[in-house]
Amino acid sequence: MDHAIIVYAQQKGSVIERDIYGHFSEHLGRCIYGGIWVGPDSPIPNIKGYRKDVVEALKKIRIPNLRWPGGCFADEYHWKDGIGPKEERKRMVNTHWGGVVEDNSFGTHEFMDLCELLDCKAYINGNVGSGTVQEMQEWVEYITFDGDSPMARLRAKNGREKPWKLPYFCVGNENWGCGGNMTAEHYANLYRNFQTYVRNYGKDKIYKIAGGPSVADYHWTEVLMREATRMMDGLSLHHYTFENGWNGKKPATVFDETGWFSTLKSAYYMDELLVNHSKIMDKYDPEKKVGLIVDEWGCWHDVEPGTNPGFLYQQNTLRDALVAGITLNCFNNRADRVKMANLAQLANVLQSPILTEGPDMVLTPTYHVLDMYKNHQGATHLATGLATPEYRHGTEAKGIPALSVSASRAASGEITVTITNADPNRPATVPVSVAGAETPVTKARAEILTSDRMNAFNDFQNPNALTAKPFAVAAPKNGVIELDMPPMSVVTVTLS
Repeated sequence: MDHAIIVYAQQKGSVIERDIYGHFSEHLGRCIYGGIWVGPDSPIPNIKGYRKDVVEALKKIRIPNLRWPGGCFADEYHWKDGIGPKEERKRMVNTHWGGVVEDNSFGTHEFMDLCELLDCKAYINGNVGSGTVQEMQEWVEYITFDGDSPMARLRAKNGREKPWKLPYFCVGNENWGCGGNMTAEHYANLYRNFQTYVRNYGKDKIYKIAGGPSVADYHWTEVLMREATRMMDGLSLHHYTFENGWNGKKPATVFDETGWFSTLKSAYYMDELLVNHSKIMDKYDPEKKVGLIVDEWGCWHDVEPGTNPGFLYQQNTLRDALVAGITLNCFNNRADRVKMANLAQLANVLQSPILTEGPDMVLTPTYHVLDMYKNHQGATHLATGLATPEYRHGTEAKGIPALSVSASRAASGEITVTITNADPNRPATVPVSVAGAETPVTKARAEILTSDRMNAFNDFQNPNALTAKPFAVAAPKNGVIELDMPPMSVVTVTLS
């Protein structure tokens, strides 16, 4: 037997935080404007300016949090430019993303009200690269202070009497790169300084996040944990999945098995990063009080032909769906340290779950994986045993596991098991057994996302070419079900 999965029902782990299934919205291309926000006067159906179709789609997958305003944009964003009457707001050039003029019609009020509309947590990145301590302090006061103060009065003048809740705040973004090209030592000192003024006004405590490393920059993690552990609640990490490295990006839909294999191998690298950064964090924080926050992840391909290179608009195929499934399984299995993650990005940018064009909306294969995995949100992680051969391709010396898996138990007692089969050539017959359950599992239902084409995708002409469908499974016998997974598939099994 080549494949086998055991779910250890009594080996309960950490709660899989809902925030692991978070999202990212930057002032980049058509993510905000046209993707989320069309304005209240738009002929596109909207709720006070927010696209109605997008809002409904995000509610369906239970979006837990939303990160804004960047990304690289965060460290050139000055929040006071985005408040007050829209016709009076300061315009600026978005130097990072296409050199377009940003009119700041979507600002703090629009973002915070969107989070309330979606019933999700707000996650804001402050400006360290070109901002000041005072600017950051006043932004937090403007959003959260419930009383009489200059910023609270300014907020009321702009139409919001009561404060919002601000659960998450990160001091800067990618300060090793677009956020200031700093050394770890310099940023650590700045973080200690700036975070002092990210104050808690009232009973709600802000979860403070330090700007963390790029990919395998373990020195950065070492310095930040050594210098600022007691002053942070979380440390961010960024890792994007590439077909052939940063300089080897190719189109999202045009690839062969070599491109399939190398991309999924890059996705699996996430787990190595989680393990190695966690080891450093464990040295300074053995009680795991500081969360690892993977607030940028996903596939980065070439832009679609004919689109602005600075807008990062790309399609989304079955390959991206496998990347999402593998990565989310990694996060679930490292839930003792990973406390939040943010897929890049919400709409029309990079590995988007949603694409829009005028009044039309398409849900991508990645969206359907998020929908299939949503029952993990807030559930208790269960240990799993996995036996699976390696999937290898070409002359690669090292393969990747053919299957990945994670499992959890909800408060209702239902067990969710999510499995990916990365092998594009071979199906997998997989016995899934539940060991140690207090009551035997007797019912099973399943969903599957798959295609016989590795580059299958949804577009505006055929928006439902690749969606999740019911997957027939027999009732468990003695706690065991047998799955016949086709190649290139993502499966969710629910057991009760």
